[in-house]
Amino acid sequence: MEFTISQIAAILQGEIDGNGQEKVNTIGKIQDAQKGAITFLSNPKYENYIYTSEASAVIVKKDFVPTKSVKPILIKVDDPYSSFTRLLEEYDKIASYSKVGIEEPAYIATNATVGEKIYRGAFSYIGSNVKIGNNVKVYPQAYIGDHVTIGDNCILYSGAKIYANTVIGNNCIIHSGVIVGSDGFGFAPQQDGTYKKIPQLGNVIIRDNVEIGANTVIDCATLGSTIIDAGVKLDNLIQIAHNVEIGTNTVIASQTGISGSTKIGKNCIIAGQVGLVGHIEIADRVTLAAKTGLAKSVKKEGSVKFGYPAMDHKEYLKCHAIFRNLPELRERVNDLEKKTLNLPAK
Repeated sequence: MEFTISQIAAILQGEIDGNGQEKVNTIGKIQDAQKGAITFLSNPKYENYIYTSEASAVIVKKDFVPTKSVKPILIKVDDPYSSFTRLLEEYDKIASYSKVGIEEPAYIATNATVGEKIYRGAFSYIGSNVKIGNNVKVYPQAYIGDHVTIGDNCILYSGAKIYANTVIGNNCIIHSGVIVGSDGFGFAPQQDGTYKKIPQLGNVIIRDNVEIGANTVIDCATLGSTIIDAGVKLDNLIQIAHNVEIGTNTVIASQTGISGSTKIGKNCIIAGQVGLVGHIEIADRVTLAAKTGLAKSVKKEGSVKFGYPAMDHKEYLKCHAIFRNLPELRERVNDLEKKTLNLPAK
């Protein structure tokens, strides 16, 4: 893909210092970008690179004044970092959604319906009564089960598996190895020590603008729905159990496990390797630090929890300070014991 600097400046609403008809075809870091690349300068610590850069264009702050001669053409904006991020977003949209057509062999049921600008990769499978919107990309070996509904502008990367009856909104990205709608972990203990499987008859609902990282698993509900609300971002390797509900714009990092029927509020931040028991509720804007083990509901909005079992972050830091001093405290206690035991008798 090739663009003129004028086209890029128009997208970013920036001012050009140089030849706007110069073309760029790639994006790079300011340290090593070559001719044909566009990069950015946001951190003053990297300013020295702009004077030796071979890049064709650099996005800089409007008040940037070079102290030496600069070879790249400058695009001046209010916030170079935000503008470069926007440029990456636009580039990603073009790259991700450019594929159109059907590769063979690819299966689609006769009663399935798909919209316009569809891409179906080789060995992909689309089941009975599936409804897929416009501009959806189904990569090779992705599986879409019966009665699934998928909105517009979604991407299902290679090897994603979407079980029957799942509902996916618009603008969702589902990465390789994701499984949506697998059975929840429901087994009834029997008197003879065995376990009887409880049928999992619900589904999964994923609303708009959700991204799910590679190898994450979302189980269907026993009854009703497991719900991933709009704007949720899930990292790789997350387990979400049956009947869990995750609120709008919550983000969850890798290796977190969420047990069944837990309800998580809006705009929460859950760091890596967090464990949550089932049937609890978490208020909006709660932060759970890495490796937190949460065994009860968090009702106060904006709370920060840390540790296992979880406690308020400030309390944890106090406890940690004591823990670090335990060897010294032990020695002091031993010294006191010796002095006390060796006191002369009255």
